[in-house]
Amino acid sequence: MSNPVDFYPGFASHWIDTQAGKIFARSHGAGPPVLLLHGFGQSNIAWRKIAPRLAERFTVVAMDLRGYGWSAVPDSDNGENYAKRPMAADAIKVMEELGHIQFALVGHDRGARVGVRLALDHPGRLTKLTLLDIAPLEEGFGDANLQRVGRAKFMSFEAPRPENLIALDAAAFLTDALRSGTLNKTLDPFGEAALEAYRAAFDDPLRIHAFCEDFRAGEGVDKELLLADKAAGGKILAPTLLLWSAAHFSEGPSLLEAWRDWAGDLRGEALESGHYLAEEAPEAVLKALEDFL
Repeated sequence: MSNPVDFYPGFASHWIDTQAGKIFARSHGAGPPVLLLHGFGQSNIAWRKIAPRLAERFTVVAMDLRGYGWSAVPDSDNGENYAKRPMAADAIKVMEELGHIQFALVGHDRGARVGVRLALDHPGRLTKLTLLDIAPLEEGFGDANLQRVGRAKFMSFEAPRPENLIALDAAAFLTDALRSGTLNKTLDPFGEAALEAYRAAFDDPLRIHAFCEDFRAGEGVDKELLLADKAAGGKILAPTLLLWSAAHFSEGPSLLEAWRDWAGDLRGEALESGHYLAEEAPEAVLKALEDFL
């Protein structure tokens, strides 16, 4: 096996003790703190095209969610330990250990779901929130990519059926998920080094179970909490930026209007990109973040 690529030269590495075990993060820069949280099948390196340039103006922390990358993999049943509430607690612990009580958060996909939960549970923590390519609740959105929606449903099925099927060829499952989510249905935006890192972290029975538990939580406790918040009039208080794929949310209800039910101070725009905005359209994402943050 080749030596792993350092995607963040000059960034510090941290393994921080949390209730989940040790959470891995990279950090660098000076200025207001910004936490970057990745999506499914990926890790902190999903931000490699953006984080070094953000670190010229901000203190950037790119963290691996529990179960992903180099972070701990707590055991779990029925999504219990991969609910977004304890995952948000991991993020708070990491930032506190690095000296940041309040911070901005940028989340993509699963990381964005963690960001929403953190914003609702701990409103005083976030100075600003950026959400990449998610809907507030899944119903009625994302029909432009039914394959992606179907994959998420499949992974939320009762254990161990999806785990066993994914393990038959984990690399192919991940590769298909990444490719089908891009605008041009190609792996080009990722590059071979990042793909190798993603595959290495994915091809592990414990992590495959963790990924499925993440989606079981999404279909179970996470959704229940969001519905309860909505019924109670819960709001995201932090100024919020929404960036989304014009291809994935081109039809159906307005994504921006749906998020207005949750966030009073909201702005956003569609980008010419697939689901992986930070890797497919890094310049556009970086400009939007620098203007907002």
